[in-house]
Amino acid sequence: MRFTRSALAATALAALSVGATTALAAPASAAANTTPQKVCGSGYKTVNSAPVGSLGTVYLTYNATNGRNCVTTIRNNPGTALSMSAWVYVSDTDQGDEDYGVYTSYAGPTYVYGKAHCVDWGGNIKNVYVQVTGSNCAFLKENRVTFTR
Repeated sequence: MRFTRSALAATALAALSVGATTALAAPASAAANTTPQKVCGSGYKTVNSAPVGSLGTVYLTYNATNGRNCVTTIRNNPGTALSMSAWVYVSDTDQGDEDYGVYTSYAGPTYVYGKAHCVDWGGNIKNVYVQVTGSNCAFLKENRVTFTR
């Protein structure tokens, strides 16, 4: 009986040690808990992206089935609600969509019909802003601007 108690105690101590080590270990990655495809919907593929400083990324996605673009801004480290935005605009058609607010993980989705059009898009997290103009045009070079307010 004494051996059984000792073995059980040793097993319990080992399990607690492993559990404590696991609980105290840093996560393997600081990735956000979502993806552009989860935010925009099925059928949307990432065609472009731009970092928002070290805070996250703005993603431009496209759905070939319906010809629509979607933009979302996703934080690297979700948590306390911060000022965020995502926007998309097609100047040829003067159509666009925007989402500005205070969010814990992502802003968007924002949608516009963009098939065969140049697309302007961007977003922000806190005071870091990104805008991309003339994007995904066969004949133009896009222009990227990141700035802090």
